[in-house]
Amino acid sequence: MSGRLDGRRVLVTGAASGIGRACALRLLDEGATVCGADVVETGLTETAALAEVAGTGARLSTERLDVSDEAAVGATTGAVLARLGGLDALVNAAGILRAGHTHDFALDSWERIIAVNLTGTFLTTRAALPALLEARGVVVNFSSTSADFGHPYMAAYAASKGGIDAFTHSLAVEYAKRGLRAVALQPGSIDSGITRATADDLPTDVDWTLFGRLMPLLGKGMADPGVVAAVVAMLVSDDGRFITGTGIRVDGGTHA
Repeated sequence: MSGRLDGRRVLVTGAASGIGRACALRLLDEGATVCGADVVETGLTETAALAEVAGTGARLSTERLDVSDEAAVGATTGAVLARLGGLDALVNAAGILRAGHTHDFALDSWERIIAVNLTGTFLTTRAALPALLEARGVVVNFSSTSADFGHPYMAAYAASKGGIDAFTHSLAVEYAKRGLRAVALQPGSIDSGITRATADDLPTDVDWTLFGRLMPLLGKGMADPGVVAAVVAMLVSDDGRFITGTGIRVDGGTHA
């Protein structure tokens, strides 16, 4: 890789699997020093092992973190900032998805999705903002194509991602004069732990015809998380220096 991220300090949530793991590994490959955070410690261990194989493990640290826990986010972010000596980028990739009919969707499931996806994004961003402002850094928040395009049985997930879009726009405007950039990434048709688990989580009477339009124009199926990680690396680098306050859809043309 080019080393275009040499010296950049990045916190990546959701780094134990899927897109978050791919982002952590790609940023390491391009020279960044990364802290990967996630609630799943075994997954973080696997991410660290992959970094060791790639020869980048010395620049990776990990932290167990539930992003919906305000106290834990504050303490963990503080520890990360102290260890890294600041922060140049925050990648909020942690998220969960629960599927079901909206008419009988449980309130506790709704609240958990909002707590992790939307509130978690807020909490980590709030905790990291002072350091990011000092570095004139960037926040990359993970939205989804479901925020703008109807995905059946995923109303709670879509609502959380729509909130992330709005939150990101507000951040970009509020802090632009202080040098902060904020971008919402909107993946779709990506093969990850969330998408694989969703198939098992759908209602027993699922209408598969509703998914017919959710296929990418490029390729023959869902793409590897690495295609999203490549865009994140660009956004974190100087190549993304003129991108802020917008959403970037990475879905192979599914919603063209």
